[in-house]
Amino acid sequence: MRVSKLLFWQGTINVRGIRMKKRKHPGEGRIVAVSVSLKKGVKKTNIQSGELIENYGLENDAHAGNWHRQVSLLAKESISRIREKGIDVKPGDFAENVTTEGIRLWDFPVGARMKLGAEALVEVTQIGKKCHNRCAIFYQVGDCVMPKEGIFARVIKRGEVKPGDFVQVVEN
Repeated sequence: MRVSKLLFWQGTINVRGIRMKKRKHPGEGRIVAVSVSLKKGVKKTNIQSGELIENYGLENDAHAGNWHRQVSLLAKESISRIREKGIDVKPGDFAENVTTEGIRLWDFPVGARMKLGAEALVEVTQIGKKCHNRCAIFYQVGDCVMPKEGIFARVIKRGEVKPGDFVQVVEN
């Protein structure tokens, strides 16, 4: 496993046997918020730090468990686009566990891996989600970006995550 420390990607990357073009965006970002909730489908509360648990998810979060959507991530840039529409939202309001900045999460393919903080490692399992009905989040904030720009991951290696930690692309 090699952690990419490139500021701007060039060429192609091999992610789990899939050659993908590297976008012209930073290969490194930062965590701006870590959030949990006791129930699914509601806004999450920001916390000072959290523990990502291998094959489980974020400790004390309703979405954690033995399934493919253990952790949800959303870029602050996505939240900012909703704020530009005049809707007052902040990290955690779209029920994401980890809010990042400086990295285009929605560009990663399923199978891509990211190092969060000093030790945690996650693997992307799903890009966006299908909203069968308008969820509580939509009714609470008036719009939702998770179906298009949120990503979901499973925890490969445990570790603490907190605002200010780096998010780094891991080449496998």
